[in-house]
Amino acid sequence: MNNIVAVGGSLIRKNMRQYGMIIALVVVAILFQTLTNGILFRPMNIANLVTQNGHILILAVGMMPVIITGRVDLSVGSLLAFTSAMSGIFIISMGWPLWLAIPAVLGIGILSGAWNGYWIAYKNVPFFVVTLGGMLVFRGLTMYVLEGMTLSPFPPAFHTMAAGFVPGVFGGSTITAYVICLTLALVFVGLELRNRKIARKYEEDILPLPFFILRLVVVVGVIVFFAERFGAFRGVPNMLILLVFLVAVYHFVANNTVFGRHVYAVGGNAKAAELSGIKAKRVVFWVYVNMGMLAALAGIMFAARLNAATPRAEAGFELQAIAAAFIGGASPGGGIGKIAGAIIGAMLMGVLNNGLSHRGIGADVQLAITGLVLLAAVIFDVYTRTKVAK
Repeated sequence: MNNIVAVGGSLIRKNMRQYGMIIALVVVAILFQTLTNGILFRPMNIANLVTQNGHILILAVGMMPVIITGRVDLSVGSLLAFTSAMSGIFIISMGWPLWLAIPAVLGIGILSGAWNGYWIAYKNVPFFVVTLGGMLVFRGLTMYVLEGMTLSPFPPAFHTMAAGFVPGVFGGSTITAYVICLTLALVFVGLELRNRKIARKYEEDILPLPFFILRLVVVVGVIVFFAERFGAFRGVPNMLILLVFLVAVYHFVANNTVFGRHVYAVGGNAKAAELSGIKAKRVVFWVYVNMGMLAALAGIMFAARLNAATPRAEAGFELQAIAAAFIGGASPGGGIGKIAGAIIGAMLMGVLNNGLSHRGIGADVQLAITGLVLLAAVIFDVYTRTKVAK
């Protein structure tokens, strides 16, 4: 028994940053649930948390690989605003159908990311200069194409993509919510069992069985809780389905593909990665292309949720995405970070802002608290890495 506890404790210490942020999210959620007299966990508020922070969550998923390579992208907030504006131009002003407008906007994001990636990866221009310039360019382009005006409304089908809910195809929204969430829980348990079997086959460190079972029970319990909450409102938000899909795909790429391993290798030591045969410049280029595509996707979903394309859409979104990644476990030095961590960091910020808003705290104080949380996360990262190294 003592050996099991010791092994479990050792693995927990090695992953202290990840577990620490999860614990912080739970503590903050429970705290504001108490301080807001139960408003935080109300079904409608939980759905609003997902839909209102969806664009930041999408940006955070893309920002994590960029930070893992040891870089950041300051242009994504303005690119989100520009692609949001182009959505309005294509769909509202020009009358394009959604099947044509959405790929066109995603193409703009991909080209923008390729532009950043080319100068950063192949011409060795500092990423700070390139992305800062991109931030200013896209901000100006947003004002130019919209001529300072707001375009609205979008067609109902476009608005529903971000603000709608999964139809009750299984006999109502409540049953559908349970079917979706329980399916997700079964997939999670299956993947965890598979990963544990593979880790044991290759004699890697694994959690002792009691800790492993406890982890499964906790995660499944959380999923069932959200199933009940979503079912009590209007069902599962469409935004949540998109986010689950993105996290699943990018988690798989990061952990089960050659490209994912190359991203971590470049972030850990770029020179060593090149000496081992990894094309580091190509990796950095495609990481920025991916960031541009996800920034465009975030712009589409942001415009769809607002049901409008507005020239004031950027509002520091790039800083929120960077903060979410760092709070969620990314290391400022590169080479460390997980996609799920970016989601945890973004949700921690979302819960903080939501709870403070319900307490009547102004946006100025919310920004200050977010800054303190970011600073605490980075300090915690430095401290835990030092402890593990010792």
